[in-house]
Amino acid sequence: MHQLMTETHEQILAAVRNYVTDLFTNKLDPMFVFHNLDHTEDVADACSRLADHFQVTGDDRFVLSIAAWFHDTGYTSGHVDGHEDVSVQLATDFLHQHVVDDPIIQRVNSAIQATRMPQSPLSLVEKILCDADLMHLATEDFKARNQLLKQERENILGTKISRKEWRKGNIQFLEGHKYFTEYGQQHLEPKKIENLNDIRKKKDRKEIEKEEEQEAFPYVYERGDQRGNKDDVKNAERGVQTMFRTTSHNHLELSSMADSKAHILISVSSIIISVTLSFLISRLSFYPQYIIPTIILVVTCLGSVTFAILSTRPSISKGQFTEEDIRNKKTNLLFFGNFYRMQLEDYQWGMNQMIKDKEYLYNTMMMDIYYLGVVLSKKYRFLRIAYTIFMYGLIVAVIAFAVAAITTEATGTSDTTSSPVIDY
Repeated sequence: MHQLMTETHEQILAAVRNYVTDLFTNKLDPMFVFHNLDHTEDVADACSRLADHFQVTGDDRFVLSIAAWFHDTGYTSGHVDGHEDVSVQLATDFLHQHVVDDPIIQRVNSAIQATRMPQSPLSLVEKILCDADLMHLATEDFKARNQLLKQERENILGTKISRKEWRKGNIQFLEGHKYFTEYGQQHLEPKKIENLNDIRKKKDRKEIEKEEEQEAFPYVYERGDQRGNKDDVKNAERGVQTMFRTTSHNHLELSSMADSKAHILISVSSIIISVTLSFLISRLSFYPQYIIPTIILVVTCLGSVTFAILSTRPSISKGQFTEEDIRNKKTNLLFFGNFYRMQLEDYQWGMNQMIKDKEYLYNTMMMDIYYLGVVLSKKYRFLRIAYTIFMYGLIVAVIAFAVAAITTEATGTSDTTSSPVIDY
């Protein structure tokens, strides 16, 4: 390994090992009996062996080694949720202090974030780290490691976890897990399946069927309704799907209605402006009293057209998303404006990540409905302004024309009666 990186890399890596060792030794809560220095050293060693297998060298090996040492340092904060973000911050601060280039830091952070469950590695370095992080699933001492993980979980929750419940959770996790590298799929997967089968032997068929129902749609069980059956699950899922479908349809209908109203107003105002400019403007020199009413009419139509156009003017975002957006569940892949500049492969990867995560999937659908509502609010706000301008402006313009006409008639009558009579 030492021959595969520069001397500077070796010096920084030695400092990383010392720093992480000190963190786990002095700052880690004793309740973390699994995610500790021993686990980190095992992961770093597994990364080294996998790197040898795939002949990873240079910057790639440097990034992999640093990410392996830092990936669980976030546990020193005392919290499980979001520990990857803390690990990223610790790694970033340390590497900045040691003047490591930003591209290397970004790759380290991306590799650490890839270990977030569900794992989502893209590069070979990220895949190696993810496989190394869960290599214990395919080892002979899986039971002992698993017992430490159970104890750690009990320490965090402050309560005992029944063997049946823990066994159920292990089966679900092992069934859903996959190794990403070719080495992991060929050499680690078979042993993991053996460990899974050993656990399965302790379960009866009814328990497995019930867990499949929970996996299909968990909300019935999360409410504490242990009497939920397949019909309950299907009905609940159908109800949620109908709600999303109906709400989205209503939003789209309202949007279509708003566009139609804007189109009507734009058409009417444009006709009025066209007639005014072609007919009245050329005659204003003969009828100067109509100048102000004409200006009022034109300004009214221009104002209403402007706000009607603003209500229908599209707003398109940058059309790209990042790996961080997907892993942090921050982007809505159901809206074209968030992906139209992405490659098909990247979009498919993002969609697959969303589909595998039911919470992300449903949150994305909620996000889509929410932003449709925001757009609708903007449309109808501008439309209200446009119609208000048109209504009151038209009233004022008609009154102004009427006053001008009456004034013209009165002035014309007065001039006739007061003019001198000439008798020839």
